[in-house]
Amino acid sequence: MSEIVNNLRKHQSTTPSKWREKAEWRQENKSWLRHSQHIAMMMLDKMEELGLTQREVAERMGCSQQYVSRILKGHENLSIETMCKIEEALDLAILPKVLETA
Repeated sequence: MSEIVNNLRKHQSTTPSKWREKAEWRQENKSWLRHSQHIAMMMLDKMEELGLTQREVAERMGCSQQYVSRILKGHENLSIETMCKIEEALDLAILPKVLETA
């Protein structure tokens, strides 16, 4: 048993976990996170349908591929401007869909 504990201690992180802070943040922001995740799923479905990559969507939106990646993770607090760019880039109706789920 002590061998297992010693092995676990060897692999223990030296930095404290931010699990609690992240969980509290998700709880505090759950209302808009739900919408952000819904938009991410809509985007992924449309990208698959159109055969588009993140880079191609970024070019259509006029932003970086990294920003599109953050959007697709469903944790980005999107502005109306960004939602409109997504709608134009992917020919999606996001805003009416978001209002339906409210």
